[in-house]
Amino acid sequence: MSKPHPDGAAAEDQTGRFVTQPNGRPRPLSPHMQIWRWHVTMAASILFRVTIGAASVGAVLVTAWLGAVAFGPGAHAAVTGFMGSPPGLLIGFGLTVVLFSFFLNGARHTINDTGNGLTPKTSNLLSWISVIGPVVLAAGFWAALMGAPA
Repeated sequence: MSKPHPDGAAAEDQTGRFVTQPNGRPRPLSPHMQIWRWHVTMAASILFRVTIGAASVGAVLVTAWLGAVAFGPGAHAAVTGFMGSPPGLLIGFGLTVVLFSFFLNGARHTINDTGNGLTPKTSNLLSWISVIGPVVLAAGFWAALMGAPA
């Protein structure tokens, strides 16, 4: 893009938000160039996409576990031992967060698909629930799991 054109609509703009495109027409710059700010709906969208990648990792781990079951008791014991170790428990907690994120984001998208929850206030509330809720629900689930008698 070039600098604001000295003639026409771009010349009247004192904010520098217009540029002259190669065809000579003045056009406004994209708003994100000047007005970007963090918002919870943006965070919910980005985190949902991250959980899709994390679910792919979880699918690989489930496939590895199934492979270990097929290879016999020794391989199964090795995988079970890893999953009971601190890194394995951390991975398990993360995948639980992913599962609850899918549930809550799915509910948020279902509500939005019906035409509800689209006002800024409701959209923000649903986004906060889908950002914070998975961690709270996973922590509660793991607390109950660890507190359950063996």
